[in-house]
Amino acid sequence: MFGKKDEGRVQGRIDSLIGAGTRIEGNIRFSGGLRIDGEVKGNVEASEGASSSTLVLSEQAQVEGTVSVAHMVSNGSVVGQVTVTEFLEMQSRAKIVGDVDYALIEMHQGAVIEGRLVHRGGKSVELKLAASN
Repeated sequence: MFGKKDEGRVQGRIDSLIGAGTRIEGNIRFSGGLRIDGEVKGNVEASEGASSSTLVLSEQAQVEGTVSVAHMVSNGSVVGQVTVTEFLEMQSRAKIVGDVDYALIEMHQGAVIEGRLVHRGGKSVELKLAASN
C-alpha cells in the first residue's frame, strides 16, 4: 500500500544540483546524478566508468559545450555535441543545437534537434514518414 507506487521503475538519484541563477564557466565531471537548473559554459561529462550517470536539464537550464553521459533527461537547451551511451529523453521544451550520438532516444512533441542524429548500436535505424506505406 505504501511505497509500492513506483516499484519496477528505475529511480534516478540526484547527487548534485546547479541551481537556477547560477552560472558556471568551466568543465564539469560528475558521477551519479546531476541536475542543472542554471547555466554552464563548458563541457559536462560523466566520470570514466560511470555507466549509471544521469544528467537532468530543467526548463531553465542552458549548457554551452559538449555533453557526454550515460543517461540524459532534458527540458532545457544545449549548444554543442551530445553523446548519450544509454538513453536520451527529450521533453517538450528541449533543444539541442549540435550533433547527437545516442543508443536509445525518446522525443516528446515540441523537442528540437538542430544537427545530425547518429545512432550508436548494433542495428541501423531507418526513419519513415507516418503517412508513407
